[in-house]
Amino acid sequence: MNIAFLACSTTLPGAPDRRPDAFEHDQQMDAIVAALRPGESVTDIDWQAPLDAFAAFDAALIGTPWDYFDNRDAFLAKLDAIAALGVPVCNSPDVVRWNIDKGYLAELAERGVATIPTLLLDNPGRDEILAAFDHFGCDRLVVKRRVGAGAEGQFDFTCDNPPAADWRMGHAALVQPFLPGIVEEGEHSLIFIDGEFSHGLIKRPAPGDYRVQSLYGGWDTAVTPTPDDLAAAQKVIAGLPFPAPLYARIDLVRGPDGALLLMEAEVIEPFLYPLQGPELGPRLLAGLRKITASAP
Repeated sequence: MNIAFLACSTTLPGAPDRRPDAFEHDQQMDAIVAALRPGESVTDIDWQAPLDAFAAFDAALIGTPWDYFDNRDAFLAKLDAIAALGVPVCNSPDVVRWNIDKGYLAELAERGVATIPTLLLDNPGRDEILAAFDHFGCDRLVVKRRVGAGAEGQFDFTCDNPPAADWRMGHAALVQPFLPGIVEEGEHSLIFIDGEFSHGLIKRPAPGDYRVQSLYGGWDTAVTPTPDDLAAAQKVIAGLPFPAPLYARIDLVRGPDGALLLMEAEVIEPFLYPLQGPELGPRLLAGLRKITASAP
């Protein structure tokens, strides 16, 4: 089995403008390499490489294509084209297409998943943000791109520090009340491989910040979730409108009543924290072997 690990130009080793968080790419590659059987291989490759570069692979694993949200249509088209070559893509293009717009949170809420209260808005401006304070009855909001990742292009507003009069998001957005649990406890990430719980961690922001990504100084600790916390994440997996994908990272934060609320169900290109889950590589490859064995 020869695996293509889809990356982007700024996560690939040797890139002159390599992202400061590209060490996460290296960790995931190392985990896969360590679990390969004789005769198997994995190659990291820019997802924007010519299509014929993918024809020789037995499977394509979406790894670190962390520029996809600025190239949405091209990204989706490339995944479809790779799949059309007869190369299974994980997670599948249909799963990616569903997950690429964070409007999926509304669908999961309708399916009974406990989510952070969310407004879905088209290119909001100052007036919409001021109305959101009243809608949620809160004094702090987080505004995210509906198609985005890694907290890029994200805004944090308070009643005392609202957007400027001429501010405009510039993208379709979701607006959520800020939950203090993100800084008081951290963000829970529970990772599932082939529908089964693999490992968990809590990600915490740097002092004075609320973003937990390593780009902003965030740090993490491996944890064993309580039965209630694990059940909250399992309910998200069960609520997906498709069978459990090869990999999923369920990100949650503690709500005012003490229960975990879904922030995001990450099934496109999440960092899967292999150092906190030493069985990640073997679990991923076991799932990929099943998928390639059943491919037409």
